[in-house]
Amino acid sequence: MEGAQQALPVETLPLGSHSSEFLRTRRTGRTCGIRKQLRPLEKSEPQRGTLPNTGPGRRDSPHAAAEGQLGVRVQLSVSAQQAGDQTNRHTSQDHSTQKVYGTVFHMNQGNPFNLKALVDKWPDFKTVVIRPREQEMADDFDHYTNTYQIYSKDLNNCQESLTTSDVINWKQHLQIQSSQSSLNEVIQSLAATKFVKVEHTQCILYVTPETARKLLPSLLETKNLHVGYGTPKAINEEMFKLSSMDPTHAALVNKFWHFGGNERSQRFIERCIRTFPTFCLLGPEGTPASWSLMDQTGEIRMGATLPEYRGHGLISHMLAVHTRALDQLGIPAYNHTDKANKIIQRISHNLHHIAIPCGWNQWNCEPL
Repeated sequence: MEGAQQALPVETLPLGSHSSEFLRTRRTGRTCGIRKQLRPLEKSEPQRGTLPNTGPGRRDSPHAAAEGQLGVRVQLSVSAQQAGDQTNRHTSQDHSTQKVYGTVFHMNQGNPFNLKALVDKWPDFKTVVIRPREQEMADDFDHYTNTYQIYSKDLNNCQESLTTSDVINWKQHLQIQSSQSSLNEVIQSLAATKFVKVEHTQCILYVTPETARKLLPSLLETKNLHVGYGTPKAINEEMFKLSSMDPTHAALVNKFWHFGGNERSQRFIERCIRTFPTFCLLGPEGTPASWSLMDQTGEIRMGATLPEYRGHGLISHMLAVHTRALDQLGIPAYNHTDKANKIIQRISHNLHHIAIPCGWNQWNCEPL
């Protein structure tokens, strides 16, 4: 999962006459809290300080300065304390930040999917959009890559931000993900003006007790929920051996993934396997009988069990192993399931995973 050390791109959305200012920060292992000072920066002036990384594979990296449209150098500095304060200020008060937070976390760990974050203003933003860089979105029909994560504290601001900017390329097949179902009206309205067909999918979003304890303490307090792990169903450990997935297994995952089944989804699955932690249980044949993966938002996804091995508690075991491993690494652990999937809901309940009230939302968009 460790990637090349690079800047976490944070960019301001152009709103009306507001100057768009490109802001860069080095990765901190948490979401970014930025203090900026507008002043000339002499070319000979040394950059001061380093940014501690609290995530896996810790490295130190100098803070960066970026040049805005007004020709003024913008001095940026980030501290671990500021990063933690900014993270807690948003996540502990609002359950609906999870998709954006999970994505930014992995951007801070080398940004393996080459994403960038855009905000209406910084640091007191109201709307944030995370999307791939333009060069990543070369295939107009690849909605697995052409994916946007959106969070907004002000729907009117969100509408204005997305209307007065070209941050979303509506000419492509794309998907928008958010933990806010309230964005539906904004997205449907924008899509109508762009002559785009939209399909909205809503699911249940779960987080582990450890993730809730760190990011959503108010949720635990309000509902008086379990803090510890639940126990998965016991499996035959002589028959099923814990292992990790290989890119050659992508075709198998693609076959059973509800959102997959095509060449583009298989390429996406291969990339996820190469990039993020994966787990599987090898059956008697030495091939995966059950598995779980992770996508660029940090969500555990694409899990399945071969039909002939269902009913043996394998997916429960996989989900327990995967989430505990992420918790130990300090990675936010969460997943979603369809509202009709009572089996996964029962498993999540037994593992003490917590359903977030805001839920999981996806909008698949296709130009007409």
